Amino acid sequence: MLQLIVGGARSGKSRYAAALAGSSPVTYIATAERSDDPEFMARIERHREERPSAWVTLEEPRDPARAALEATTPFVILDCATLWLSNLLLARAGKDESEDEIEREVTGAIDKLVKAGRMREVIVVTNDVGGGVVPMEALARRFVDLQGRVNQRLAGAASRVVLMVAGIPLEVKRS
Repeated sequence: MLQLIVGGARSGKSRYAAALAGSSPVTYIATAERSDDPEFMARIERHREERPSAWVTLEEPRDPARAALEATTPFVILDCATLWLSNLLLARAGKDESEDEIEREVTGAIDKLVKAGRMREVIVVTNDVGGGVVPMEALARRFVDLQGRVNQRLAGAASRVVLMVAGIPLEVKRS
């Protein structure tokens, strides 16, 4: 089953996803890339420390869907689709590539996640980034637009969608 956990920054998404797995064996797919930003690296370290040591952690910033397909545990947590998409866009920044090309790649990855969700429980954590003003910078607008479409596609394919608000899970969809 594919589940989507969506919400704003610091809404409790990751903690809730971890609680869903309970004591089951988990493959945790981390999409954050290493950075020169000490505060961001401290966040990554905090996430690491909060995860149970028995979990299998895979750092996969560019192809988390492949990692989800290859996982052998009953649960997979992909945290998060927002950083994954950001990684893809930043890797292509300045290249002459259409948005359609990137969207095809992302669509293929979502199809892989759906396939993985037929084999095991796959929980995808993602941010709701479109609730604010339209960004002034072209790359930021491109990201917000594409993230919105990615979230819609994931939500459409998911058996369950939960919106996190101030640490409270609100079930939006169950099929």
